[in-house]
Amino acid sequence: MSAELQTQINTASDQMTKAIAHLEAELIKVRAGRANPQMFDGLVVDYYGSPTPISQVGNIAVADARTLTIQPWEKNMLQPIERSIIAANIGVTPQNDGAIIRIFLPPLTEERRKEIVKRVQSEGETSKVAIRNIRRDAIEQVKKLQKAGLSEDQATDAENDIQEMTNKFISLVDKHLASKEKEIMSV
Repeated sequence: MSAELQTQINTASDQMTKAIAHLEAELIKVRAGRANPQMFDGLVVDYYGSPTPISQVGNIAVADARTLTIQPWEKNMLQPIERSIIAANIGVTPQNDGAIIRIFLPPLTEERRKEIVKRVQSEGETSKVAIRNIRRDAIEQVKKLQKAGLSEDQATDAENDIQEMTNKFISLVDKHLASKEKEIMSV
């Protein structure tokens, strides 16, 4: 196999790995009934005019299975953090006691669990589409190399390798989705 062909396959593999990593990061943010500090990843608060992640303006801790606490390093950040959580519309209401913010996670109803599963399935489908797009781009590159002089056998072998790799990554997405769905639906 030529070096250019191997580079194309490696690039596709790296991009598919990144798509899986993105899916994992998104699935961590989905609330499955347990308190998880990562549900605030991506939330920003206005810190003296600059958007700053909540994790950089306070300490996020798990108090118990259904309670998170956020203790800001500066007391004047309580209100902006509270507003940021409310604006994010993640299904929780912060409670400010003047020193710390408590977030109580209500138990999930069956209906809410099914909504969350649909959202997880949607994330999975987005990842599968991304992986298929990477496959399409890689196969187009192989076809360009074939026009530039690559033998037909090598091109066919490379396309088969890319398809096998795609199947492997899509089955990995399915495993992640099944695991998260089981976690969400368990009471």
